[in-house]
Amino acid sequence: MLWVKVFHMLMVIAWMAGLFYLPRIFVHYVEGLALGEDVQRLEIMAAKLFRFMTLMALQAIVAGLWLWLGYGISGEWLYAKLLFVMALVTYHFACWYYLHRLLNNRLDLSGVYLRFFNEAPLLILIPILVFVIVKPI
Repeated sequence: MLWVKVFHMLMVIAWMAGLFYLPRIFVHYVEGLALGEDVQRLEIMAAKLFRFMTLMALQAIVAGLWLWLGYGISGEWLYAKLLFVMALVTYHFACWYYLHRLLNNRLDLSGVYLRFFNEAPLLILIPILVFVIVKPI
């Protein structure tokens, strides 16, 4: 089971890297578009990154389920963690929505909004780490 845990952690790290970087691409896209710059490369980067991070997310979730089945339900902390994992999945779908708007030239959000949007996964990740490591409940 320790190898599954290592794999789960690697996939979560890769997924989180995508969740941290994709919104930055969105920021550069809307700000570059406003300045009249060529943003076609950012469209390609965003689409490829989303595919990568979705693959990592699916593998992280499968490995997490495997761990859950292997170790069983071991405390209230797990339910709290899963609540925040669902928030990350919801954030992932929000990125998918913004990506489709970007690819259809309809991403009309401000760079400031997207900078704040970019901080959300960190605010979701912190309680996950606390619940997994400290297990306060």
